[in-house]
Amino acid sequence: MAQLLILSSAQGSTPILPSLELLSHRTRQIPAEPAQLVNAPSADVVFVDARSDLVGAKSLCKILTTTGLDAPLILIVTEGGLTAVSTDWGVDDVILVTAGPAEVDARIRLAIGRLSKDQVSSRIQTSGITIDESSYSAKVHGKPLDLTYKEFQLLHFFATHPSRVFTREQLLSEVWGYDYFGGTRTVDVHVRRLRAKLGDLEQLIGTVRNVGYRFNVYEDDQLPATAPGARA
Repeated sequence: MAQLLILSSAQGSTPILPSLELLSHRTRQIPAEPAQLVNAPSADVVFVDARSDLVGAKSLCKILTTTGLDAPLILIVTEGGLTAVSTDWGVDDVILVTAGPAEVDARIRLAIGRLSKDQVSSRIQTSGITIDESSYSAKVHGKPLDLTYKEFQLLHFFATHPSRVFTREQLLSEVWGYDYFGGTRTVDVHVRRLRAKLGDLEQLIGTVRNVGYRFNVYEDDQLPATAPGARA
């Protein structure tokens, strides 16, 4: 059973999406006004009523997506309103007001499933490190790391290519880009700083003599309490 939030300016007791009345999801409705969004209840899926006011609905959808909505956004429209909907609305799905309960329920489940998959795919957990690409943040055993943007990119690249050896030139190309004019010493400096911030897990970034670096993968019971003082 999902928590649903409907944003609508419609008055009266007529259901906005009649099929929802036949499902077991918990539904809340609030006025489709930006001021109401500040104290809006949390929801698994947010519906925006666009049956009669397409311009207002589009504006509301853009506000929701630009302010960091963390739930799928589904637009409720009439068949005639479909022609006005485009990608710049920022919605995750569109549903006709005449949709039956089976279709409505399926769209809710699919929207929640896609969001969960996206959240998982943007997060990497390995060898005591958690990397969240969506927020550009990383943690060691749950403790946040204070990384610069380039340090985060380097750690993310290593973690997404475990056990593979990269030369300094390859790392410079992949992380800094072909248009970077600095030398490979930049890679050594960033690896040294990144190891220092990883603390006891500094050995995750291993040095392959006369070649470059690689990201070592360990099981939880293999992680040492203290790390050797290896440096680049």
